[in-house]
Amino acid sequence: MPSESVPSCILLDVQMPGLDGPALQSKLSEVGSTLPIIFLTGHPDIPTTVRAIKAGAIDFLTKLVSSDELLRAIERAIAHHEVTFGRKRKLDMVRDRIATLTPREREVFELVIRGDTNKQAARALGCAERTVKAHRHRMMEKTEVQSLVELVSLAERVGVFESVAPRSLMAGPVNKASTENLRNLHIARYESVVWPSSRSEPI
Repeated sequence: MPSESVPSCILLDVQMPGLDGPALQSKLSEVGSTLPIIFLTGHPDIPTTVRAIKAGAIDFLTKLVSSDELLRAIERAIAHHEVTFGRKRKLDMVRDRIATLTPREREVFELVIRGDTNKQAARALGCAERTVKAHRHRMMEKTEVQSLVELVSLAERVGVFESVAPRSLMAGPVNKASTENLRNLHIARYESVVWPSSRSEPI
């Protein structure tokens, strides 16, 4: 697979001997390549163009394309790759941090992002509340976040958020509205700690 460590893109001809361009695009997608693809063709047709674009092609050019137009397309593709690669690298870093959690810290992590208080987490895990606080402190250090809201955002970015959400909030298909509801729950809990009222419950 082509290296993705530097900003780059792939130029593919639609018609090539053996494996044609769209078939190679599919193979690259199967092995996890995120390099943007620019297609070139001397025989354009709408169905092929639509399939390639839907499959993630960044551009579809007709021969004989001018060198200026081709260079502009390459510049757009490389800029796109810089953004997507940077985002992927950040997500990989987040996953690596979560992977450093011990099994017990991971349990606390999932209960906390679900909205449980320390007391509720302690009850669920069958341990003392101070033990949960200690695990939570180490978990926050390892994931390099400063607040509950940051932790929920981190969990959402790597897909952990949806898998541990309360059933009452996530009944039915996971969607943007349901994840937003759970994030608002955490923000409300966070605000109750930063600006506590007489009825607020500590987390």
